[in-house]
Amino acid sequence: AEAIFIQEKLLFDMLDTFKIKHYCAWYYTPMALKFSTSLKPELIVYDCMDQLSQFKGASPELPRLEELLFQKADLVFTGGHRLYEAKKDLHPNVHAFPSSVDVAHFASGRVQNQVVPIDMAQIKGPKIGYMGVIDERIDIELIETVARRRPDWNIIMLGPVVKIDPATLPQLPNVHYLGGRGYADLPAYLTSWDIGMLPFARNEATEFISPTKTPEYLAAGLQVISTSIHDVVKPYGELGLAAIADNADSFIQAAEAMLEDGPLPAWQQKVERFLATNSWDKTFQAMHRLMRDEQHSASVISADFGDISRAMALDIERPLPSATSMSMAAVQN
Repeated sequence: AEAIFIQEKLLFDMLDTFKIKHYCAWYYTPMALKFSTSLKPELIVYDCMDQLSQFKGASPELPRLEELLFQKADLVFTGGHRLYEAKKDLHPNVHAFPSSVDVAHFASGRVQNQVVPIDMAQIKGPKIGYMGVIDERIDIELIETVARRRPDWNIIMLGPVVKIDPATLPQLPNVHYLGGRGYADLPAYLTSWDIGMLPFARNEATEFISPTKTPEYLAAGLQVISTSIHDVVKPYGELGLAAIADNADSFIQAAEAMLEDGPLPAWQQKVERFLATNSWDKTFQAMHRLMRDEQHSASVISADFGDISRAMALDIERPLPSATSMSMAAVQN
C-alpha cells in the first residue's frame, strides 16, 4: 500500500508541477491502475505489449486489472498479431502494431572502419548472438546443445539475467555472457556478429511475444535464426527474412548455410523493402491518427475512475517500480 501511495503522489505532483490540465493516460500495464484511479484523462490508451499475466512472478491481480482497463480504455494497441487475435474480441477498438525499428540507428554500425567492441574483438571465430533479457523465455537446452555440438562457434548472450538462477545457464568455453549494454552501443555489437538469434522456448511466457530484436537484427545486416514464435514466423519466416528452427539439428543446418553463403543480394533486397515500411515513425503516425480520430468522434472524454478505485484492493504482493508518468513500462521482448 505504501508503494501505491508514493507512486500516486509522484504522479499528481508531476501534474501539478507542470500545470498539466489536458492529457492522455497511456498504460503499458494494468498494474498502473493501482496508483492512477483518480486521473481524469481526455483519452485512455492501453498499449498492450504482452500477456504479462503469463510471465514468471506475475501478480495474480493482472487479469482482473486488465479487465477493468479494457472497460475504461478508448483505444487498445497490441504489440503483435498473436496478441491482437487474443484481445480483439475484448474491446471494440483494438489495433495491432507489431514491433518496428529505428533503421538508421541499427544500420549505423555498418560503416567502414567500425570499431569492434573490445570484448567482441577478443572472441575469435563465428559469432551467433542474442541480445535481450535472459529469463524464463530462453530455450537454455537449445543453446547448450548447439554450443556442445559446434564448439568452433561462439554463442554470444548480450543482456541481463533476470528471474532465473544464473547457475542454470550452460557454462561452456564458447558461450559468452556479456551482461547488458546501452542502446547506443548495440549497433557495434550486432554488426560484429555473423548471425542474430532468437532462441525462445515455447512456453506461456513466449506465446504472445513480438520481439523487437527481429527487425533490429535485420537493420544491422544480420541473418536471423528463430524458434517458431508466432510473430516471427509471420511475417519474417514466411517472407524468407528469417530461418525458423526449433531444435538443434535444424538450427545448426540453418547456421551452417548462413555462415557458408553469407547474406545473399536477393535476401538483402527483401530486407530493405521490408524495413522501408516498418519504422517507429510510421507506427507513431498511425497511432496518432487513431487517437486524434477517437477524440474527434467522442469530443472531450472525461473518464471517471471512481468505480475502479472502489472495486480493487490496494494490497500488493511485490513492490512496483516508481513512476514519473501515467504509464508503467512492461518487460521488453
